[in-house]
Amino acid sequence: MTDPASRTPGTARDGRLSYAIFQLARTHRGHAAAMLRDMNLHPGQELLLMQLFDRDGQTQSELLDSAGLDHSTVSKSLRRMQEAGLLTREPAEHDRRVMIVHLTDKGRAMRKPIADMWRSLEEITVRDLTAEQAEAFTATAYAIEQAVRDHEHR
Repeated sequence: MTDPASRTPGTARDGRLSYAIFQLARTHRGHAAAMLRDMNLHPGQELLLMQLFDRDGQTQSELLDSAGLDHSTVSKSLRRMQEAGLLTREPAEHDRRVMIVHLTDKGRAMRKPIADMWRSLEEITVRDLTAEQAEAFTATAYAIEQAVRDHEHR
C-alpha cells in the first residue's frame, strides 16, 4: 500500500488534512450509495427516513433543518419517495402551503434495513481501528465540522 501523502496532488500539499477528508468522504459516500441502491434508495433519502422514524409527521421545513440537506435535494427526494410509496405529503390544516410528511407502512418497514445498512457500514469503517481510535476520530470529525460551520456563519 502506498503512503497516502504520496497520492496527494502537489497543489493540495498545504491542505493535506482537507484533502484526506475529501477523499474519505467521497469513498465513504460512494460505498454507502451502493448499499442504498440495493434498497432502491438514493443517498440522502435514508437521512429523511431516519428523521421520520424518530418523529413521523414533520413538515418539509422541519425535515430540511433536521436532515441538514438543501431545499432542492429534500423536495426532489420527498417527491421520489412519495412516488415509491414510502411516504405521503399533505397540506397542514393550519396553513395549506405547509406540507406535512408521514411515513407509509412501506416507509416504516425500511427502518430495520436502514439500521442494518448503517451497522454494516460502521463495521466496515472501523474494521482496522481500535475503539479508542474510532471514538477519537468521531470527536475530531465533529470538531472539524463545527469549525467549518462556524466559519460559514461569520
